[in-house]
Amino acid sequence: MRKAHASTRATEVREISKPDEQWRRELTPLQYSVLRQAHTERPFAGEYVHNHQDGFYRCAGCGSKLFSSDAKFDSGTGWPSFDEPAVAEAVELRADNSLFMRRTEVVCRRCGGHLGHVFKDGPTETGDRYCINSCSLDFEPATADQEQGDGETGQPGTARG
Repeated sequence: MRKAHASTRATEVREISKPDEQWRRELTPLQYSVLRQAHTERPFAGEYVHNHQDGFYRCAGCGSKLFSSDAKFDSGTGWPSFDEPAVAEAVELRADNSLFMRRTEVVCRRCGGHLGHVFKDGPTETGDRYCINSCSLDFEPATADQEQGDGETGQPGTARG
């Protein structure tokens, strides 16, 4: 794991705001390290790298709907990759100049959790590659009556795939 930078800032107000100790209790050690401390999981080690089921990916910290399986593609990088968020307003992009690189960090707008980074080298018409840590996501398989376009949010930990 590499440390990028702390993604939570005391001056930001989030819809979901919890004390650090509560995050530590609710998340696995790896999820806490990635979502709350902006670390990165090892490539090819994540649960959703090779997931090809239809459904949605939600924030593992707050349950916010982030990405659809329709936007997922195999980038060969070792992390789940998407060409766009399911709900554009669900993610926040911010400059990340850590580790002597210029990157764009992707965070959950609802809870401020670090998700990964977005790069401008994607293979689809968007040109974007959202490179997201598996442990920052929960997968919700599609059901027959579920519409892929809705923007509802759910509860964390209820959508393990």
